[in-house]
Amino acid sequence: MIDLRLTDQNQKEVEKKIHEEMDKTIKHFERELITIRTGRAHPSLVEDIQVMCYGSTPMRIREIGSIATPEARQITITPWDKAVLAEIEKAITQSDLGVKPVNDGTIIRITLPEMSTQRREELGKILSKKLEDAKVAIRNARKEFNNLIRDAKQAKHISEDHERRLKEDVLQKITDDYIAKCDKMAERKKSEIMTV
Repeated sequence: MIDLRLTDQNQKEVEKKIHEEMDKTIKHFERELITIRTGRAHPSLVEDIQVMCYGSTPMRIREIGSIATPEARQITITPWDKAVLAEIEKAITQSDLGVKPVNDGTIIRITLPEMSTQRREELGKILSKKLEDAKVAIRNARKEFNNLIRDAKQAKHISEDHERRLKEDVLQKITDDYIAKCDKMAERKKSEIMTV
């Protein structure tokens, strides 16, 4: 629930709060986009893979070693403790990344294969779903603010003119801007996925 008391004088505060709420969605969407594999290697592809090490404690790869991308299609993982190399290798093999890691006793190398057209299309569908989820989150934030504005008007905290101005000139414009941002981000990611 958004904590904001509306008055005729606090339009800037309202705009700031709307931006804050919708920025959360954009940041989440950015993190989601990073996890979608393109033709290039990126540490985020493996950093959150859970590794069972030190008994039965699940830890993410980024917590037990350093991750690098020395080449466009290669990821290397250098664990801080060599004793967990086998567990890291096993976790990567069992993940949905679909690659075979190479353990040389010191580091683990992952060479990403070229993506097939079919895989690119699958990733395009995943991207579309994540884009739609982001748009729904933005629309939900808009709905919450709409309800807040409506309630403030009914409680006579704001005038009818201010209600209309907030809904049409502020809230809808900001919503449209954020949806356009999501579309642009998704378009960039789609071109990365489809580039061979």
